[in-house]
Amino acid sequence: MIAVIQRVSEASVTIEKNLKSQIAKGLLVLLGIEEADTIEDVEWLAQKIVNLRIFNDAEGVMNVSVKDDGGDIIVVSQFTLHASTKNGNRPSYIKAAKPDVAIPLYEKFVSTLSQALGKPVLTGEFGADMKVRLLNDGPVTLMIDTKNKV
Repeated sequence: MIAVIQRVSEASVTIEKNLKSQIAKGLLVLLGIEEADTIEDVEWLAQKIVNLRIFNDAEGVMNVSVKDDGGDIIVVSQFTLHASTKNGNRPSYIKAAKPDVAIPLYEKFVSTLSQALGKPVLTGEFGADMKVRLLNDGPVTLMIDTKNKV
């Protein structure tokens, strides 16, 4: 699994001109799932994201997690995070999981993240053409690949 985590002042997901999800302060998580991903990856990544200390404390130092700060999270599936651009100019998405593998892992990730956060996590819609808006705060953007845990 690859996650791009962005600290945001606000974020939203719109599908076919209908607002699906919207948050104020929190995290926008773009999530790419590959065929080799497991439930262990889901659990590890959810805990890592909820406990990342990337929000400012009273002294302006990034020392507070989204959970401790009371922020919200939106998760958006994004298979293009697994694009291979080694050959030619047209990306290959062969590593991205097919829906029969990806959807259950995506849903498990969202529920695990909600449980770890202690409140509902908002989402986009798996496989939909989404318009994602965000106001990156900082900017703070991190990328985590569960294949590089150590």
